[in-house]
Amino acid sequence: MTFKGKRIIVTGAASGMGHATAVQLIEAGAEVVSLDRNEPTAPVARHIPIDLSQPESIDSVVAELSGGWDGLLNVAGVPGGKLEPEFVFSVNFLGLRHLTEAMVGNLNTGASVVNVSSNGDVMWRTRKDVHEKLMATTSFAEGLDWYRTNKPEGKAYNFSKEATSYYTMDRAIAFAQAKLRINAVCPGMTNTPLINHFTEVMGEERVDRIKRLIGGFAEPSDIAEVIIFLASDAARFVNGQLINVDGGLKAGMETGDVPLPGY
Repeated sequence: MTFKGKRIIVTGAASGMGHATAVQLIEAGAEVVSLDRNEPTAPVARHIPIDLSQPESIDSVVAELSGGWDGLLNVAGVPGGKLEPEFVFSVNFLGLRHLTEAMVGNLNTGASVVNVSSNGDVMWRTRKDVHEKLMATTSFAEGLDWYRTNKPEGKAYNFSKEATSYYTMDRAIAFAQAKLRINAVCPGMTNTPLINHFTEVMGEERVDRIKRLIGGFAEPSDIAEVIIFLASDAARFVNGQLINVDGGLKAGMETGDVPLPGY
C-alpha cells in the first residue's frame, strides 16, 4: 500500500496506536498532520494541539485545516477508571463525532474516516434503542445534555465505544452517497500507555485470563496496520464495518466461549 501524495489527519498521534499509525503512514509516503493535546515524536508535517472534550477547540482546529484531505483517522481516546464519565464520553465519542462531521466537507472524493473503537463495544446490540436516541442528537452540546439526562448503565468507557461503533455503522450509507467511507477498528488489549488503566478497571485476574486465552496482547503496530489498510485504496469498497483486532477475543464473547464483560 502506498500513500504517496495522500494527506492524512491522525488524532492521538503523540502516543500508542496513534503514534504507530503516524509513523507507518509517513513511511508509506503520506503527509501526516497530528491532532493531539501533546506534541508527537513522529516526524509529522504539522502538529495542531486539540482538546477533544471541548467543541470550541475542535472548531478552531477545523478552521485551520481547510480542505483537501484523503483521510481522517480518529485514534485518540481515554480510558475510564478514575476519569470523570462525562469527560470520557466527550473525548471518546462526542469529540470524535464533532470533528468528523465538521471535516466531512473538507474530505476529498474517496476519502476514508477510520474510528478506533474497542471490543468493549460488544454489548451495543442489547441497547440499540438507546444508541438510536443518542444518534438523533445533532451537536456536541445536545449529545452531552442527553448523556447527563439519561445516565447510561455501566462504564462510560464501554458506552462511549458502543456509541463510536454504532455511529460508524449509522453513517455508512450517507458516507457512501457522498463518495466517502467510514469504518472502525475495535482493538482488544494492546500494549499502550493505557494498559495499566485497563488493568485497574478490569482487574488483574481478568486481564491475565485474556492474555492466556489469546496468547498475549497486541502491539500498537498491529492495530496501526489495520487502520492504515482501511484508510487505503485497497479497502475502497469497505464501508460501515467494525474490524476486530483482538486475537479472537470478541469472537469468543459472541459464541459464549468467553464471558461477556457487561456494561
